[in-house]
Amino acid sequence: MTVSRRSFLRNVGMGAAVAGAVTALPLGESLLFAEPPRATRPGGPIQLNSNENAYGAFPSVQGAMQRALEECNRYPDDEHFVERVAALHKVKPEQVLAGCGSGEILKIAASTFTGPGKKLVQALPTFEALGTYARSVGAEVVRVPLTANYAHDLDAMLAACGPDTGLVYICNPNNPTASLTPRSDLETFLKKLPAGVMVLMDEAYHHFVDSPEYASFLDRPVGSEQMLVARTFSKVYGLAGARLGYSVAPVKVTKTMRPHRLFDSGNQMALQGAMAALEDSAAMHAAVERNARDREEFLRQARGRKITVVPSQANFLMAHTGRPAREVIAHFRQQNIAVGRPFPPMETYLRVSLGRPEEMQAFWKAWDQMPRVQ
Repeated sequence: MTVSRRSFLRNVGMGAAVAGAVTALPLGESLLFAEPPRATRPGGPIQLNSNENAYGAFPSVQGAMQRALEECNRYPDDEHFVERVAALHKVKPEQVLAGCGSGEILKIAASTFTGPGKKLVQALPTFEALGTYARSVGAEVVRVPLTANYAHDLDAMLAACGPDTGLVYICNPNNPTASLTPRSDLETFLKKLPAGVMVLMDEAYHHFVDSPEYASFLDRPVGSEQMLVARTFSKVYGLAGARLGYSVAPVKVTKTMRPHRLFDSGNQMALQGAMAALEDSAAMHAAVERNARDREEFLRQARGRKITVVPSQANFLMAHTGRPAREVIAHFRQQNIAVGRPFPPMETYLRVSLGRPEEMQAFWKAWDQMPRVQ
């Protein structure tokens, strides 16, 4: 069975919850815990476990994808898509690389910038895929705990960078914590970064952010020759199952990455749907506003139950459960609700993706059925 960006096995731990040193992890230790199988049939579980858009693709996007079925007998050509993305971000088409979801972009980056003798530096915890890809090509992965307020510890990450560092990974907002690292701190970090070290800025949850401390490095570039930015259509655009993402980087960086790309990794439906999505700004803004309302309702429900929640700038939240997360996950599974996997040693936190109102009502009903913590 194919392993997707959402179903990677979990082994990272929580830096803000525990004071810890920078650590490296062997490949075998990354295979500790997987999300349960996710049913798509009627009667399957309510899916609040993979940070997806529960409302689906925009109607305009669905129409474009249906029309694209007529071209499925032809191999895909992403030239028009790349040109559209380049125009959106005011860059050259040669700076854009399309991928099968942003997961392929992460895999390409691991193959290009890490390997034997070239290590990856990333947060603890953060999205695991890049670390898994880096280990698979023989790289050492150094994990730096988050700060007490769940930001990337950029000073410690900088200290971990040496002549053998090939790549630094920053997911902002971060997954699984949905927390931000301020833009001003990131700019300072980039200025101090040693020559030869690349930074992958993962902006998968960019559209959901509502904070003066944030600005995208695509919307407000700094002209760094050491950074590539990854985006995906899986989140606000509701195309997680269609698999399309892209990166924007200096021309020479993209040229170096291109040979590692899977040939014809796009597909006609995803490419046509994505271009329709980029044209439908009204639907995108409506989706962002809806997510903000759903997020605020989650926080309102949490406050009423005196539940501590990590401040979220994404379409998911991390809630403190006061008990082992695996027990909570098992409880929800019995209620036919799939929630996020464990994130050790963040042992008492549960990651919950935002669902539709009726799905969240079922979630809170199941929450209230848990035995009280003694």
